Amino acid sequence: MRIGVLGTGNMAHALATHWARAGHEVTVGGRDTHKAERLATRIGSGAQPASLRAAAEFGQVVLAALPFGAGAGVARELRAALDGKVLLDCSNPVGPGFRLLTEGGPSAAQQLAAAAPGAHVVKAFNLCHQDVWRMQPPVFDGRALAVPVCGDEPEALARVHELVRDAGCEPVAGGGLERAGLLEATAALFIALWVGEGADVQAIAPPLAYAAGPGHELAEGDKRAS
Repeated sequence: MRIGVLGTGNMAHALATHWARAGHEVTVGGRDTHKAERLATRIGSGAQPASLRAAAEFGQVVLAALPFGAGAGVARELRAALDGKVLLDCSNPVGPGFRLLTEGGPSAAQQLAAAAPGAHVVKAFNLCHQDVWRMQPPVFDGRALAVPVCGDEPEALARVHELVRDAGCEPVAGGGLERAGLLEATAALFIALWVGEGADVQAIAPPLAYAAGPGHELAEGDKRAS
């Protein structure tokens, strides 16, 4: 798969390294060509530097590894180059006080979709710190990290699911793009709990068998038995 990367920061480095090592062709695009060159060198595995536009034109999937507030503007500039492409958004619109900056309006992913209406926007990889994505692979207590994925176009979702697996994780269907705002709100809550309270967020959710109540598993078992 050809992957264009918009941005030269930590998320670009962490994710693109997995994909290049998995055999995908990666082109890193940045406004600063020297930063793009340095990042391509760090990624290795044949990754190439380029301008933002050239990276968008190159990729079948284009990762928007850009801060919230910059992503929509870049997508608008590159909308023709992004036409028909999978545009993968990993941003988090979280501001001071762990406030969700999009509250009451469209999600960051929906803003990208509005800026580049010909692209197939998919939301993923926004719930963890970049150091988690650098792990090879992200496995905790013997279980691969699950990555929720939100999007509307089946082929775009299939491509992103493949990239999730290539990062050593397991994709989870998160629904359509209208649910991307829930992922972004979840990130805001998790960051506030992790950073602000030092809470163990993994301890919040019960095991799946108890998610709908302790009697749910038995009821389902009774149905199957009948």
